[in-house]
Amino acid sequence: QVQLVESGGGLVQAGGSLRLSCAASGRTFYTMGWFRQAPGKERQFVAAISWSGSSTDYVDSVKDRFTISRGIAKNTVYLQMNSLKPDDTAVYYCAAGSRRQIFIRAIYYYAGAYDYWGQGTQVTVSS
Repeated sequence: QVQLVESGGGLVQAGGSLRLSCAASGRTFYTMGWFRQAPGKERQFVAAISWSGSSTDYVDSVKDRFTISRGIAKNTVYLQMNSLKPDDTAVYYCAAGSRRQIFIRAIYYYAGAYDYWGQGTQVTVSS
């Protein structure tokens, strides 16, 4: 049974930090990513990491503030979020792909590249 379980969300003041974790189980996962959805908005790509962990990418609005990484066992992915802003407030979702695909933005940027999703974790940044 495939499961993706996120943790680490919460309430933080602007300028603060949070670290999200996603523990995936049940099979091998290749590209993994984080998406977020704010109230009244569409789900948005945040970051992605290749199966090896050697390649990463971010949406422009979080570059230099967020860092995605992968555990040694590769089935855990983290999102370190620093210098948080109120605009970062959203439900954050972990996503995992079951197919070995080339790591290019034309693929991992879109929700359709991922086969499994976590339940989401709320991140709220107060001003």
